[in-house]
Amino acid sequence: MSATEVTTHNDVGEASRFDYLRARAGLWAALPLMALALFLPQELPWEQRAMLGVLSFIVLFWITETIPIPATALIGIALLVLLGVGSPSEVYSAFGSPTVFLVIGAFILARAMTVHGLDRRFALRVLSLPRVGDSTHLTALAFMVVATLLAMLVSASATAAMLLPIGIGVVRTVGDLIHDPASGRKSYQTRFSCMLMLAIAYGAGVGSVLTPVTGIANVIGRGTVEQMTGYQIPLFDWVSISGPYVLGLGTLMFIALVLMNKPETHHIPNGTASFRQQYAELGPMTRGEKTVALVFALTVLLWTFPAVVTTFDITNPVIKTIASHLNEGSVVVLLAGLLFLIPSAKKTPTLEWSEAAKIDWGTVILVGVGLTVGAMMKATGLAETIGTAVADVTGVNSVLLLCLVAVVLGMVISETTSNTASVGIVVPIIIPIALAIGVDPLIPAMAAIFGGNAGAMLPVSTPPNAIVYGSGYVPMLRMIKTGVVADLLTIPLILLTVIGVGSAIGLSLP
Repeated sequence: MSATEVTTHNDVGEASRFDYLRARAGLWAALPLMALALFLPQELPWEQRAMLGVLSFIVLFWITETIPIPATALIGIALLVLLGVGSPSEVYSAFGSPTVFLVIGAFILARAMTVHGLDRRFALRVLSLPRVGDSTHLTALAFMVVATLLAMLVSASATAAMLLPIGIGVVRTVGDLIHDPASGRKSYQTRFSCMLMLAIAYGAGVGSVLTPVTGIANVIGRGTVEQMTGYQIPLFDWVSISGPYVLGLGTLMFIALVLMNKPETHHIPNGTASFRQQYAELGPMTRGEKTVALVFALTVLLWTFPAVVTTFDITNPVIKTIASHLNEGSVVVLLAGLLFLIPSAKKTPTLEWSEAAKIDWGTVILVGVGLTVGAMMKATGLAETIGTAVADVTGVNSVLLLCLVAVVLGMVISETTSNTASVGIVVPIIIPIALAIGVDPLIPAMAAIFGGNAGAMLPVSTPPNAIVYGSGYVPMLRMIKTGVVADLLTIPLILLTVIGVGSAIGLSLP
């Protein structure tokens, strides 16, 4: 076994041991922590103490991942009822939120893209562009751009999983060309392979931030804001902030990748030709691909239609009425449902229910529970209590300081657990702090969402990180070093875009 193989094996072993110890710590700490929350703050009414106890349990198990995160969510929502935080109808009502159906519809549409190979066709088409596949830097950049664009259409984890086998083929080919037998490494264990794998992971993370529906963390964050303030951040406002942020973040992430993983060579012989051959093997677009592409385009059109009507101040009563009824969740559920009706070339539906049933139902549960936690924190008054207490202790008294706290807290938590859990933890805390100090909560909440999405240091930080780390081409130490640089570059970027652009467009509660 080579020195590199030993290092990789040790990295995996250490990561597994860390996960085991973290899970055991969560198991042993759960009951004492809940007991403290339930019985120590006697000055709080029982509903607030019970809510605090359940919140403590959920946060602890999400961070330690003692059991799967959706399973923690299910136990948590049941405890809300059993401990008297709210009645069953109050607690479970969040599952009737349009946000939950938005996630279901988006997942079904994304699944259709994967089933018919539309995402792979798009990826290979971009990688086949002139000169792209012949340069290590341009190839890594192309993978990152493709991952970013795909993550705007399907989940970040699905994007990483789809691009991984294509990337593995590239790094093995390039590794054979630049391999130095005296190095003691496998031919594919190079700085270039690490850069390419991380480009996939980082690109998927960047793209998932662009809209409120491209990442589950965004859905939970936006839904929590609506539950706690009664206001839904408009799609147009979100993209106005996230657009510049995504461009800046992608640039900074690529700079971090190149600085920390300088490739051994700049040229890949016949790289572009290889990608073009793979693309040609796909043949012309199938009827299923065309149908999915058309349904997706129509979905985006209807999602943006209300913003267009508002932006251009269209006063036609018929158009305004139509726009007012185009709820995002209803639109995507309706159009995704048409995929079960429209036939493909084989006279079967474009999407079979057996395929749709493979969507991540655990995440759907997580979304519903995340919305429930935010709603019950507001209903019991615990959100206001926590906000006032934290504001008094920290001395936070401005939008800038609160956004900084939100970004750093979200980023730190996301490094040790999923970005979805991080946003679900931080946003319900930041909003009441903002209200307690007299600051509009929307901009700090956006900072918390972006910060919770930004963790990049560890395999557990995001699903794409875990996927590329599992390939064996990314040493733990190199991932941490690259992630540290990426995180440090990201913090000021979030503050600049969220506060600067958010203030410029007047993002605030009406």
